[in-house]
Amino acid sequence: AALLWASYEQVGSTLSLFADRFTDNNMFGNTFPSSWWQSVHALLIIFLAPVFAWLWISLAKKNKEPSIPLKFSFGLLFAGFSFLVLVPAALFLSANAGSKVGVQWLLTVFFLQTLGELCLSPVGLSSMTKLAPPRIVGQMMGVWFLASSVGNFIGGQVGSLFEAFPLHQIFFTVFCFAGSMGLVMFLLRGRLAKLINGE
Repeated sequence: AALLWASYEQVGSTLSLFADRFTDNNMFGNTFPSSWWQSVHALLIIFLAPVFAWLWISLAKKNKEPSIPLKFSFGLLFAGFSFLVLVPAALFLSANAGSKVGVQWLLTVFFLQTLGELCLSPVGLSSMTKLAPPRIVGQMMGVWFLASSVGNFIGGQVGSLFEAFPLHQIFFTVFCFAGSMGLVMFLLRGRLAKLINGE
């Protein structure tokens, strides 16, 4: 969860600077301020949350719903791949000084990050209440939100590197961390699912 939020919180730092300095904020002939990008996640959540709710319920009825660890791995992989998408754009910018990239790059990033959040965040909240012993449910919810604060801290540290390192290196590093943890979670999904089920 901390790694997901660390990548997700780049919206307020690294991705905001990318939108302001290196993105041609123009759609259908209309230019918009880079600050409008801050609302994209919220809009995608509004449209995609019902789709995910329907998907999980539909799969559960068919006894095909992914396990909690598998959903977590999907969340981390989506978050990681959202930054891998930006590596070619950053390489293009470094090779073509003064140029800008189209809005499709950031739209793709935000879409993938939203998919990742919907795979992990509501699932994590639900699993905390399901798995915690009744007497410490509140404490475990606090631990869950502590992961968010750790992720915000890590995200801030990554954002502070914007001027110090080439963009493609920053984006690729974020992909490596989130993607590798998603892969680890995927490989451990069977064992973790058994533990969750009390086996």
